[in-house]
Amino acid sequence: MARGKSVCVYGAKGGVGKTTFILSLAGILSKLDKKVLIIDLDLSSGAIACSLNREVKSTIFNFSDDYNNNRYTEIEKYITIYDKNISFISAPKDPRQANKIDIKNIDVLIDKCIYMYDVILIDTTHFLNEVNVYALDKADKVLFMTTNDLLSLKNLKNIINIFNDNEINKYKIILNNSLFPYNNFFSNYDIKNILGHNVDYVISSSFNVSKLDKLVLDGDLITYKYTKFKDLKVFNLIASDILGGLK
Repeated sequence: MARGKSVCVYGAKGGVGKTTFILSLAGILSKLDKKVLIIDLDLSSGAIACSLNREVKSTIFNFSDDYNNNRYTEIEKYITIYDKNISFISAPKDPRQANKIDIKNIDVLIDKCIYMYDVILIDTTHFLNEVNVYALDKADKVLFMTTNDLLSLKNLKNIINIFNDNEINKYKIILNNSLFPYNNFFSNYDIKNILGHNVDYVISSSFNVSKLDKLVLDGDLITYKYTKFKDLKVFNLIASDILGGLK
């Protein structure tokens, strides 16, 4: 298999819908018959394993600990399979293990998986900590996600300024209107002026799912469960851009 694409999804504020978006995007990529690995770097409170409702035997902490202590044998030991196209590496089960993970081993982990999958999707927290800085730097492409509210936009503007100051342009911006369908504080023109960058994709309020909690309990993906929805075109465009290099 050729080298896959690594994509980091980041929101500068909590609660912007990153995890739901990543899981939905994984479903779209799977429908395109692409092999997808989700790496949960929300190390203290990751929700990928819970959302996919799969039993996890080994986590990213186990990988890092084994690698540092010469117990590592094969990467498959730390990968949990969801279905034939989607797999994931879970955040630690115990949040106390988060700070015990050697950051350098994230690089090793991604390198060991990048030729096994078409796309690696990396979930993160909203903190600009060492783990997230490393993931943002390591990833081939970055998807910044924001909602239509001042705090989310203000924080994201600060992150974009850092990228621009360092002449890093490997990012695209996603406005998620599905999480808070009635938030219309700013127009797209306003948001462009606030961020100093175009909004590349808009997930509309029509993607709001009232029974999301039940989907999580059942381990279902929105884009598996609902084959027809208004934002299918948007998700397909994002998937196409990822596979084409997000040029």
